[in-house]
Amino acid sequence: MIDRSAMEQAYAFFHQKLKVYEHSTSEKEMDHIEDTISEYADAMSKDLFVALSNGNPAFLHEHTTFQKDLTQAVANMEKWLEGS
Repeated sequence: MIDRSAMEQAYAFFHQKLKVYEHSTSEKEMDHIEDTISEYADAMSKDLFVALSNGNPAFLHEHTTFQKDLTQAVANMEKWLEGS
């Protein structure tokens, strides 16, 4: 069972970081966001991470798929929060 407050907290954090990431022109800033989100993913609710990642341990940890992963995570949490 995924705790709603854990999802709300992750959603707020991911949503804010995604908006900055999408509009950033600074590689240093983008790398910092990737590192921060990756660290957050390692510490977040394991149930929530598994649900977001579909069991993919590389989710939110790979530079090449980071923006796609983060965008998908935010979209999934929006859908889940609206439906509950």
